[in-house]
Amino acid sequence: MAMRNILLESDSGLFKKSRVVTDFNRRLHVLLDDMRETLIEANGLGLAAPQVGILRCAVIIVDTSIEIAEDASPAEQMVELINPVIIAKSGEQSGSEGCLSLPGIYGLVTRPDFVKVRAQDRFGKTFELWGSGLTARAICHEVDHLNGVIFTALAERLLTEEEIEMIAEERRLEEEARKGAEPD
Repeated sequence: MAMRNILLESDSGLFKKSRVVTDFNRRLHVLLDDMRETLIEANGLGLAAPQVGILRCAVIIVDTSIEIAEDASPAEQMVELINPVIIAKSGEQSGSEGCLSLPGIYGLVTRPDFVKVRAQDRFGKTFELWGSGLTARAICHEVDHLNGVIFTALAERLLTEEEIEMIAEERRLEEEARKGAEPD
């Protein structure tokens, strides 16, 4: 496995549509493994192939650990979605959203609260997955990347530095409270 460079907003490749994956081979597996390592190292929730300069593959990885048991293995927490298509959505959530390709920039974006996605795994087998809350947001965000859409195009507005700091502090306090409530 190898770390991949994450493209920044100034790279035109981020605004192009990805192609459907037809070859489920070793090259695809290497890409998926590299994307997983890159996502973990970058401490993000999702990563799309265009963000690492690969437009020929409609591939995303989403960290679902927020919704599943903490004792799940990293492999169970990271979901690989190849040729993903959102087939159902419901509800609505508005919240802050950022992107590994736009470091330090956050915006207020409205997304579905629940999504159902049909995709293929690394071997070409089709499956369906429901996501809610933050996982739904991450799936939508990464599927947008496959279509050349960056979250800032959907943002109601960008957040100020003060708002970003306030949100970070709220999340830190929530994490501390959650850890304090866990049994030893």
